[in-house]
Amino acid sequence: MVLFKSPHPDVEVPDNITTWEWVFESKEYSPLYRQSQPNKEGEELRGYVNAITKERLDWGEVKTKATQLSTALIREYGFRVGDTVSLFSTNTIWYPVAMWAAIRGGGRVNGASPAYNVEEMSYALRVAKTKFLMTLPGKSLDVALAAAQNVGIPREHVFLLEGQAEGFKSIQDLMDLGQRYEADEPWRIPRGKTNADVCGYLNFSSGTTGLPKACHQLRQLQAPGEYKILAVMPLFHSVVRFCHYPVFMNGDSVMLPAFSMDAMLKAICEFQIKELILVPPIIIRLVRDKVVDNYDLRHVERWSSGSAPISPEIITLLQKKFPWTGFRQGYGATESTACISAHPPTHYDYKYATTGGKLVANTVAKVLDLTTAKELGPNQTGEICAKGPQIAMGYLDNPAATAETFDSEGFFHTGDVGHFDDEGMVHIEDRIKEMIKVKGLQVPPAELEDLLLGHEMVEDCAVLGIADEYSGERPKAYVVLNKGVEPSEEVGRRLLQFVKEKKVRYKWIVEIEFTDHVPKSPTGKLLRRVLKVKDKEPGRAAGVRVRDETERAKL
Repeated sequence: MVLFKSPHPDVEVPDNITTWEWVFESKEYSPLYRQSQPNKEGEELRGYVNAITKERLDWGEVKTKATQLSTALIREYGFRVGDTVSLFSTNTIWYPVAMWAAIRGGGRVNGASPAYNVEEMSYALRVAKTKFLMTLPGKSLDVALAAAQNVGIPREHVFLLEGQAEGFKSIQDLMDLGQRYEADEPWRIPRGKTNADVCGYLNFSSGTTGLPKACHQLRQLQAPGEYKILAVMPLFHSVVRFCHYPVFMNGDSVMLPAFSMDAMLKAICEFQIKELILVPPIIIRLVRDKVVDNYDLRHVERWSSGSAPISPEIITLLQKKFPWTGFRQGYGATESTACISAHPPTHYDYKYATTGGKLVANTVAKVLDLTTAKELGPNQTGEICAKGPQIAMGYLDNPAATAETFDSEGFFHTGDVGHFDDEGMVHIEDRIKEMIKVKGLQVPPAELEDLLLGHEMVEDCAVLGIADEYSGERPKAYVVLNKGVEPSEEVGRRLLQFVKEKKVRYKWIVEIEFTDHVPKSPTGKLLRRVLKVKDKEPGRAAGVRVRDETERAKL
């Protein structure tokens, strides 16, 4: 078997405690105990911080309030071991308090995208088998109530994480209730089992026990110095980075309730954030939005990106704008909890920025040929498969999908196409299901997107395959133009020619359609499937389209 192995020493991972015990009760790992150790005397206890209001909860307060909330849910509302609590909210310091309360009581936590509509939220609640739903006043509450009604969640099981709404209790009200009772002991791992056997977190449809393991892997790659993070992306997307890891590291997690460039940049300066974990759409704005020039970012030491690939052209612009900074990238998936690979401190350099780094500790990988499933060696492209303690247990109540994605040897088949180079760095080229097949030859959409993003007229873009009688498929690009550039036949022709000058014939784009935006998830992932559905809608209102009818792709 051709295996790629992590170059890092294995880390010891506790398998007999819950995440609650790990961060709040373990004398070995909890900052609550580390604070009292002689060599840590005077170490200030950090916490969750609201970037706008400056409201703060240190870890001791988080433990107390989560215990009160957990006690109230158990004593007053019949919360039981295995019950799911869904959190439907933008970023707030009370989000992780509710999360920890559920885990303390032996429950499961499911984070839902704050952008969900009623139909999407109903589906998420149904899949997660949610018993309790926590949200915010306003539109979120309206969506939550309609979805809860659709799936049969009682109205009295819908709570507010903060704020007020007539007829609803907040978790702060529940904490007051919880103070009246003597708290039970936290739920423990049953005898004869390990924490690998018990699901505590539902990342939409996959379940995981891998959070402590992921944090131990991340700490091994952490740069020296005080830890502090700005939670810019939604918490549901990165519960490890924004909710767990800060406790483990005893570093502030500064939470941005709502995103705007000004709010983010102000928080970066005000809290002196030295490393930013962002997604590609925000990094693109960092290099192109003039508002950035209004802020002094000379204290920033490095940028970090994840969730989706970022183009080499944008990386070049980022380095040019902030030449004193470094860059790191992580590669993973929902099923891998945090990451499969990441750049170690020795590789916080822009020359490695287009790679996904090296395998994290305790992790092995293999690369399978896309046609034969044969195991491949270095610099050979195929599907990336990974195995490690941070990998999810599988898909909730979906054994068929679990069997399809997790093989008999325990490897998670990522669906990503890429390779490992001679140095052990992973290179991700595209998604298997998104590959465009032109006369049997594979064209990665991301390759063409990266190229177009480097053009001065292009603000954003998405490439997908459209049916072609001769070639099977041909690439089509949806393009968002920069401000001041108007969609026209001439602009479209220039972009088509630009691709022709840079790429082999079978990768040429056959059609460009101008649009105001391309659909993306809250975490910045391009939603090509949404565009594919839209592209096929009969009678839709299309933008300006420019098509290359001069010749067919010839191989």
